[in-house]
Amino acid sequence: MSLNATPSGERIHIAFFGCRNAGKSSLINAVTGQELSVVSDIAGTTTDPVYKAMELLPLGPCMMIDTPGFDDRGELGELRVKRTRQVLNKTDIAVLVADAATGITDTDKELLRLFKEKELTHIIAYNKSDLLTAIPEAGDGEIYVSAKTGYNINELRLLLGRFAPKEEDSPICRDLVSAGDIAVLVAPIDSAAPKGRLILPQQQTIRDLLDAGASALVLKDDTLKSGLEKLAAPPKMVITDSQVFPKAADATPEEVPLTSFSILMARHKGFLETAVLGVTAIERLCDGDTVLVAEGCTHHRQCEDIGTVKIPGWLREYTGKELKIESTGGGSFPDDLSPYSLVIHCGGCMLSSREVKYRMKCSVDAGVPFTNYGTAIAYLNGILERSLSVFPELLGKYREMKERNSAER
Repeated sequence: MSLNATPSGERIHIAFFGCRNAGKSSLINAVTGQELSVVSDIAGTTTDPVYKAMELLPLGPCMMIDTPGFDDRGELGELRVKRTRQVLNKTDIAVLVADAATGITDTDKELLRLFKEKELTHIIAYNKSDLLTAIPEAGDGEIYVSAKTGYNINELRLLLGRFAPKEEDSPICRDLVSAGDIAVLVAPIDSAAPKGRLILPQQQTIRDLLDAGASALVLKDDTLKSGLEKLAAPPKMVITDSQVFPKAADATPEEVPLTSFSILMARHKGFLETAVLGVTAIERLCDGDTVLVAEGCTHHRQCEDIGTVKIPGWLREYTGKELKIESTGGGSFPDDLSPYSLVIHCGGCMLSSREVKYRMKCSVDAGVPFTNYGTAIAYLNGILERSLSVFPELLGKYREMKERNSAER
């Protein structure tokens, strides 16, 4: 994906589910007009979820997902079904592909139950309708199609457009600035920084500022202090990479609001309040407790990796406890969260809002406190209240939570 393309986490995720040989791959190829998936008469040809980022009218930027048959059997089949279940967590629109001649099977009913359980918008597409002598009348959210002949394929695209989730106005920071304001962005360039480009949250924040008519001044952490001194007036705010939070706090005058990309991304994805209220669980960690550090992307681990080295080190130093740290990356997230005393998640820039919120909800339902990188790092360095100054209402809730925890202790 190019730097100018819509990030995968900001795309509508449309996934095709169903039994083996229902024609999921053929149908997704017909809808996209591309050979996205391998097609065969042999049941179980699709063995892993297949992802394709594309523009699909009338929806716009989408992530199309083809999944293995949900009725797969055997040891490998169970693994494929597990991966298909994981796709449900990141899906915005589910398309159940049923064989028009066979009708709804028990497997299809199980999928429909899961759609309802996860509150998933879904469509039932009866494929292979060219084999029917007469096409029945479809109900609401249902459609008869044929990937082979192209029957009703365009109508299915239009139906997807009608069922698409309404776009929420979820700013990163444009509501915190006004036209003409200057925001200073702190972007450390070290061995972990991608060569030749800024990381995604930095790019997205710059775009959000430009949309507000504001200006972005990007500085490295070692030039932040001198850069601020050269400005004729203080900036509206300073937004820093979380791993240099303490350094940015020292260089930024107290009267200038300071926050991080990770905190802003958590708000953008809809889980900042949970992260802020959950971070105080750090005070309750004991020797032997296990903390899960979860990332939404996969990348080559550096010697000073934020998730596997820096955060565990800061946690152990702050708590003085012998903690067990486990980490996950990409699409991997534990089904059972009961072994953990705390989940610390990244900002989720590479995940859809739905998937991040799902992970948050799983943690909350399991009674496991959930926070994120930026919030945890600010807390561990004693600067969380300052970093929440741009969100007065949330800052008030955080202070109330701290008071309750102190009273309980």
